[in-house]
Amino acid sequence: MRAGDDALGEMASLAILSVCCRVFTCTTSRGVKKVMEKYVVGSVPTVMYIPEYISPAEEDLLLKNIDQAPLSKWKTLKNRRLQNWGGVVHEKGLLAQQLPSWLKTVTNRIYEESKLFPSAINHVLINEYLPDQGIMPHQDGPAYMPVVAILSLGDPVVMDFVPHPNLESTDQTSENDSEDMIHDEPSPTEAKIASKYLPFSVVLMPRSLLIFKEMAYSGYLHGIKDSENKFIDKRVPMISTKFLKVAFFTLGATTTFSPCSASSFTRSYLNTCTSGQLTLNLIPTLHTLNLCS
Repeated sequence: MRAGDDALGEMASLAILSVCCRVFTCTTSRGVKKVMEKYVVGSVPTVMYIPEYISPAEEDLLLKNIDQAPLSKWKTLKNRRLQNWGGVVHEKGLLAQQLPSWLKTVTNRIYEESKLFPSAINHVLINEYLPDQGIMPHQDGPAYMPVVAILSLGDPVVMDFVPHPNLESTDQTSENDSEDMIHDEPSPTEAKIASKYLPFSVVLMPRSLLIFKEMAYSGYLHGIKDSENKFIDKRVPMISTKFLKVAFFTLGATTTFSPCSASSFTRSYLNTCTSGQLTLNLIPTLHTLNLCS
């Protein structure tokens, strides 16, 4: 058991990693669902959060490996830069590459403990945001399974969830196209559906694990505001664990979310730091690329 487990164990709202390992691996599927349900936060039942999912030492090691990655692994976009691990995402699947061992440690842990994915996570995106950068509300592309898990690193950040009734019938992805935005004047049908889905925000604390799926995935867009002034002290690096669509698998997943919300966090309006985000996905493999010399 890790140092500090005794103290953390006294707090019912916290899930210690070593405890999660035993609980998730020693229960039936019904038991796992019941365990995960206690982490549901807010009115959306498919959003859950586990605080302190990894230790500070594990967080430091992840950040160190991200920082030591070759410059060629970084791709610079208009509003962020990112690293792509696991291969190239194609419209029909994944041109696969092996994940490095330091990422497999994380992906295997989430896969084994959450019982969320039908097979091992095989794709990781690492997004880095500067203080004036963010990502507009979006839903991940059609290659992904409708489930997302986010492991946060560094400092707190607020993730916004905005209802979007048209997502299932459109081709919107995380490319930040203008079509990702919600229409100013929804149709009567849209307005009726939207009445069920209210916007909400979640404070992602360092080392926490967030998972959302089903209604929270298909009925909402998620994003981070691109403002230098946040309602929290600093900006967070995050690991987003997402699942890509596998044609022959059925996903019967559970989701995790935290008791933290933007309204319960002290609003300090301080300038923010650089943050990063890891996105882990499962994608159907089209080809295997042998990159070994």
